[in-house]
Amino acid sequence: MYNSPTRQLKETLMEKRTLGRTGHESSVVTFGTAGIGRVTQDVADKAIQLILDHGVNHIDIAPSYGEAMERMAPWMPDIRNQVFLGSKTRFRTRDEAWADIESIMKRLNVESFDLFQLHSVIDMDALDQVTAPGGALEALVEMREQGLTKWLGITGHGPHAPSTHLDGLNRFDFDTIMFPVNAAMFRSAEYRQDAEALL
Repeated sequence: MYNSPTRQLKETLMEKRTLGRTGHESSVVTFGTAGIGRVTQDVADKAIQLILDHGVNHIDIAPSYGEAMERMAPWMPDIRNQVFLGSKTRFRTRDEAWADIESIMKRLNVESFDLFQLHSVIDMDALDQVTAPGGALEALVEMREQGLTKWLGITGHGPHAPSTHLDGLNRFDFDTIMFPVNAAMFRSAEYRQDAEALL
């Protein structure tokens, strides 16, 4: 394992911004952990230490990111209270989502999250599934009621993500929304209009 002098988040001059309605000041560069899910523990350790050394205080992780949770798990006892930890589930029903949540907590070696999200809600069909009676949103609400997460969010990529998430806000008061903001997507006037409404 990478020998770090201290597993502590360093205060740096990295810019921070308030994340949604959480009140948390997240570093503008967050650690999306998909990359460490495909490398050895030694390589992952060096990457994790690097982000901590540069003041990255927000970690995003998901079951679809290979072995990212196994790579992060050894670090959690030392850094969990120093970072904002977000995860997500792609499952669409309450029971499937709960099974996924329990698996994530075990694999990652944590007892709670700061943010838990509905993953890859990219169109109205997906939104209908997660918000229906018995849908995955019920599991997330129960998580929050049980103190397993502080905040709830929704994520999605693709051309219909902003319009889908706008509709989602009419169904549930999400704390965060994650969707692409870039020049390529903003070439679509409809996408840009919906994205700006969310921003």
